[in-house]
Amino acid sequence: MIKARGKHFFEPLDEQERDIRDALEKDELAPVPNEDESKEMLVRAAHATIAKNRHISIRLSEKDLMRLRAKALELGLPYQTLIGSILHQYAEGKVKASF
Repeated sequence: MIKARGKHFFEPLDEQERDIRDALEKDELAPVPNEDESKEMLVRAAHATIAKNRHISIRLSEKDLMRLRAKALELGLPYQTLIGSILHQYAEGKVKASF
């Protein structure tokens, strides 16, 4: 368990989070069978629940696109999902651009 600034750093936890924490500490969790298939299913479900996405066109250098595709492959995500996630995080102020 991660301990930062004391045992209760991540408190308050709701009941479900406490159950997960307890199961993790007791080594009761097991890997997900067919992890790749499960991940793909969850990504599709997430896409289906996102409200009104809009299609846009954007020009990227071939080099940047190649790097983004490689990063997405490492993460097990479609590259367009990765790009959308990066843009969303920027729009939410979670990442900063440096120029």
